Amino acid sequence: MGRSSKDKRDVYYRLAKEEGWRARSAFKLLQINNDFDIFKGVKKVVDLCAAPGSWSQVLSRKLYDQEKKSDTKIVAVDLQAMAPIPGVIQLQGDITKKSTADEIVSYFEGEHADLVVCDGAPDVTGLHDIDEYIQAQLLLAALNITTHILKPSGSFVAKIFRGKDVTLLYSQLKIFFPMVTIFKPRSSRNSSIEAFVVCENYSPPTDYVPNMSNPLLDHHYNVDFNNLEGSNRICVPFMACGDLSGFDSDKTYPLELGTGQGYTYCQPTQSPINPPYKEACYLKRNDLLSKPSNTQKGGQSEDSTCKEIEKLSLDQ
Repeated sequence: MGRSSKDKRDVYYRLAKEEGWRARSAFKLLQINNDFDIFKGVKKVVDLCAAPGSWSQVLSRKLYDQEKKSDTKIVAVDLQAMAPIPGVIQLQGDITKKSTADEIVSYFEGEHADLVVCDGAPDVTGLHDIDEYIQAQLLLAALNITTHILKPSGSFVAKIFRGKDVTLLYSQLKIFFPMVTIFKPRSSRNSSIEAFVVCENYSPPTDYVPNMSNPLLDHHYNVDFNNLEGSNRICVPFMACGDLSGFDSDKTYPLELGTGQGYTYCQPTQSPINPPYKEACYLKRNDLLSKPSNTQKGGQSEDSTCKEIEKLSLDQ
């Protein structure tokens, strides 16, 4: 019953396994492209905070033609390692470092990217004010490195947590992009505060010099500055991607999505590489060597506990 209840909870989770995506977030980028056509004419792409690689998979399938040996170049950047993806150059690096930006440009042979995407998000705490602030800092870090690697008239797509204090963030995006839109894909749960910002036609100020040492958001700014008024207040348009013909991420669907079609359980496409819980499981197993019994209260072993943690992480 465990597998059935997990599969039943989210239709996009099941579809991701059936279609070979590493995570359900792949549908978010697909739905974004359906509405904004961000892949049109794109040859050089950078995927920031790429692990586990679902967005890189979408870029690979949509832009890279393995048979024709296309000249499309896709660079995926993350602190964690990922399993290989056809046509994707993987780079383990920190997006707050100038050396990472230089290495990305070197893969493009001195040229700049046509598109930069970022689906990175912090480990949420449930406290929306804290989560919004940390996500804003991550988005600004992505925007900062984007100013180093994105060519004029390029596009930038990133995750954002919508809250009451995002006006300043909108204002900073409008400095670099005249066209900014907030959108909510249908595969994103309605109960989630996440949305995505699509910024088009990159046009930095003439006197702006990209610099990693100066963050775009000063930690000592006045709190009242968030309450912008008049012409300083930026209200970006909000739109929902997809129509009612698609699946609803908050609705429960039967396991048999097609009439007369049986359901076959599919394992997740890619197991985590060097997951955060790996060290914890290693320490638990070492502790078992010095103990006469390897059972906990209730009869569950330490090894089985680690395996349960691994299964839960694969389902996220």
